Amino acid sequence: MRNKFYLSTILITVVVILISSLTIGRQIYLERQPDLFSFSLIHFSGYLFFLLMPVEILFAYYAVEGFNLPVLLTAALLTAMAAQIIDYVIGYLVSRQVINKMIGKERYKRTKGYIDKYGNLTVFVFNSLPLSSSVLSLVAGMLRYNFKNLVIYSFLGLLLKYIIVVFLFG
Repeated sequence: MRNKFYLSTILITVVVILISSLTIGRQIYLERQPDLFSFSLIHFSGYLFFLLMPVEILFAYYAVEGFNLPVLLTAALLTAMAAQIIDYVIGYLVSRQVINKMIGKERYKRTKGYIDKYGNLTVFVFNSLPLSSSVLSLVAGMLRYNFKNLVIYSFLGLLLKYIIVVFLFG
């Protein structure tokens, strides 16, 4: 069991490094400014439940680099929402046993507790703060949480988070 965990961790790390290297790393190596495609790819990947990355830092980096903020904000919201919808669908389709092995039973139980107790507020808060909202979307799918509410409150939380980042770094 431990070997599977280590192997999974190494595999996920390699995927993150490859995505970063083939996008931003390549552009820096070629002495070009990173582009919106690389931002979108990394940002989308960061919101998938199995690739937890600090995408808020990525957003701030691109904002400081002078990217058009409304375009950057739109790309961030669209990619985050697309990834979270995928997380929800995976949670909806995959059994708890498989998910427990991937994210851990404790993390699942803790997130389930937040959703059960606070519902929409949990979705909003997890998305407005740099927390693992992708795991929340996965668990919401497993719990058959209302999809429409997930989309609405996720979007509102993400919008608030990125507007705050724009004011801080834009």
